Amino acid sequence: MEILSPEEIVESFKAALGSSFIDSKIYQREVAVKKNLFQAIWIYVKRDALRQAVEHICELQEYPHLSIISSSDLGDSIELIYHFTIYYGQHLKELSLGLCLNLPKSDLKIPTITDIIPGAIFTERETQEMMGVEVVGIPDNRRLFLPEDFPEGVYPWRKDEKGPEDMLRVLPGREKK
Repeated sequence: MEILSPEEIVESFKAALGSSFIDSKIYQREVAVKKNLFQAIWIYVKRDALRQAVEHICELQEYPHLSIISSSDLGDSIELIYHFTIYYGQHLKELSLGLCLNLPKSDLKIPTITDIIPGAIFTERETQEMMGVEVVGIPDNRRLFLPEDFPEGVYPWRKDEKGPEDMLRVLPGREKK
């Protein structure tokens, strides 16, 4: 396995994704007592390039580690960040790679990546359940955290009208204004 620099990784994504590549950011900082270099790369892609981008990550390291898909309600869209680690097991060469994309709330669909990264099933189910993003082709779309009697169409991590505002319990001393 050839270990590329963060800049080389960004260039490889640009070449692999073409016009579906939107932007990138590279962060580096010293960490721990020995001031080891921690490097993180953020790659921003169009939705239609998600699977191609994940396949490209698998070319950089045969079995990349997907930690989680984090999500944020940005108002008109939902941002998804697929958090990967590549080059793990290579002393002081590990890189954090965030694969970022935005979905308009009018079309909250994303293809599954479970056929590429089987362990993605749990975080894809969580994303469906908590944010209302439909993961197309997911092999198991049962709820993961919410009880079966939780209302359909209400998503706990959303900040808009689909969020559970009327279900929240206000604690004493924190009355609504």
